[in-house]
Amino acid sequence: MLEYTQFYINGEWVDPAQPNSFDVINPANEEVCAHIALGNEDDVNKAVAAAKAAFSTYGRSSREERIAVMEAVIEAYQNNYNDIAEAISMEMGAPTKLAVAAQAGSGIGHLMTALKVLKTFEFEEDLGPHRVFKEPIGVCGMITPWNWPVNQLTCKVAPALAVGCTMILKPSEVAPLSAYLFSKVMHEAGVPAGVYNMINGDGPGVGTALSRHPDVDMMSFTGSTRAGTLVAQNAAPSVKRVTQELGGKSPNIILEDADLEAAVTRGVMHMYNNTGQSCNAPSRMLVPADKLAEAEAIAAKVTESVVVGDPTAEGTTMGPVVSEVQFNKIQGLIEKGIEEGAKVVTGGPGRPEGLDKGYFIRPTVFSGANNEMTIAREEIFGPVLTMIPYQTEAEAIEIANDTPYGLAAYVQSGDIEHARDVASQIRAGNVHLNGVDAGMDVPFGGFKHSGNGREWGAHGFTDYLEIKGVSGYAS
Repeated sequence: MLEYTQFYINGEWVDPAQPNSFDVINPANEEVCAHIALGNEDDVNKAVAAAKAAFSTYGRSSREERIAVMEAVIEAYQNNYNDIAEAISMEMGAPTKLAVAAQAGSGIGHLMTALKVLKTFEFEEDLGPHRVFKEPIGVCGMITPWNWPVNQLTCKVAPALAVGCTMILKPSEVAPLSAYLFSKVMHEAGVPAGVYNMINGDGPGVGTALSRHPDVDMMSFTGSTRAGTLVAQNAAPSVKRVTQELGGKSPNIILEDADLEAAVTRGVMHMYNNTGQSCNAPSRMLVPADKLAEAEAIAAKVTESVVVGDPTAEGTTMGPVVSEVQFNKIQGLIEKGIEEGAKVVTGGPGRPEGLDKGYFIRPTVFSGANNEMTIAREEIFGPVLTMIPYQTEAEAIEIANDTPYGLAAYVQSGDIEHARDVASQIRAGNVHLNGVDAGMDVPFGGFKHSGNGREWGAHGFTDYLEIKGVSGYAS
């Protein structure tokens, strides 16, 4: 049993202001695997005070000093890499291969990308007698989710650290173990006291206090659209900057000229990656109506190849969803899809055969759906794909954009110019053509209810910077 009941504040591991133990559940076996403590407003005040004091010096640090800090963090992360991957698998159910290669791998990727950007980033702009400076915004509150815990943590911490901000992290209380180990990384790297702070807690106890705090200059939030709006409301009275990476219901348009088998196979496998628990998952597959039956057969075949089971077992390709709450939500939405008349191609309610414990979901494909059905409107956040037929390309584009979300979209075509043209008509922050993944230097974020601001790469620096114009600088 892991006991991770301390917080990291001002360069030290400290006890919470009040004891408040919380059980962390391993979703693969439904057993308690760790204890953490949930913080409160007093813990937030202590962490914010430390971050504010540290900003007076770290905010004026040189590029070279911050490069040295980033290099030390990368080295410490590499030294703790395997432990971080193991923690991710335990806390949210990622299969070992995914936890090592993608989940933990994304953390080192964001750190190394931020270091690369920092070395050449232009913090000044020469306008003759005038000068424009890009300066760190100050104290940053960060609230991160459970589905890609280290990915979402590092794509906030890395740019903030690189530009000279100080920060307070509140990871998800559902999957907090990897964040605890990341805090250990920051300590081992010798990050100056107060620059990075971490408090465990829930939204009402810590998230609200952090969002409302007058000495927090910016809030960066990743999670549900519902929770993101609460963060913005709580932040509004202090007029702090708020950036949000929220939900998605991403369309995957398979055009008439696409290689149907390759496109459907890619789309189905991508949907099941991370057990469907990705905000940019291609959860709506738009298929030419005359090819729907063929697409269904391909999707069924691919789904039958998925191995659901113990994340630590060799050969497992899909683990459980993260919690009982998520399990029940997904089961309810599968039942809703059946109730509203969608065709179950494969999968359906209940656990996969042979798995009577753990939050395992049968990978499910619905077909013959329309874009008004609940399963086409709501973010399911599980291994459930909805196939929607279309008659014309114009109708496909209309369906794709008919959603309150706009995080990602996918276009499949045998003609790259055709794919580019369709992509230009999609209202989403990220569009992937023919299965190409984004690099970590490509900005990540959404339109509409999927949020605002951008993370990853050089664009990820922007949200953590204020712009200052100094007139007469060279006079």
